[in-house]
Amino acid sequence: MAVETPDQLLDLMPFARTVGIDLVEVGADRVVGRLEWAPERCTSAEVMHGGALMVLADTCGAVCAVQHLPEGAGTSTIESKTNFFRGLHGGSVTATSVPLHAGRSTIVVQTEMRDGDGKLIAMTTQTQAVLQR
Repeated sequence: MAVETPDQLLDLMPFARTVGIDLVEVGADRVVGRLEWAPERCTSAEVMHGGALMVLADTCGAVCAVQHLPEGAGTSTIESKTNFFRGLHGGSVTATSVPLHAGRSTIVVQTEMRDGDGKLIAMTTQTQAVLQR
């Protein structure tokens, strides 16, 4: 599949736009997205909610998977595992997704999420099903 612009890809995912995700870079080898800290994205102690981080990882991972789909195919997350290492108390989190495996029936993507100082916040590994239409 040809690489589409970040805005075109976000138009396909209205929830990602609602959450406030910004796609910074889209390519076959990596996808980079960003999410700003905001009080409405937090849990207790003004820490960004883990669900917000997981939405960022799922969005960037899906966009990465889309870059490896055969013509006419779609994708859907069938498995996702996130490890959290530290809280985000301000600034932004940057997610970088890279493909680990791009097969005929599944695509596996790993996403690192780092704060503005480059410290690892969380790591997600997800499996995307390749859906033939």
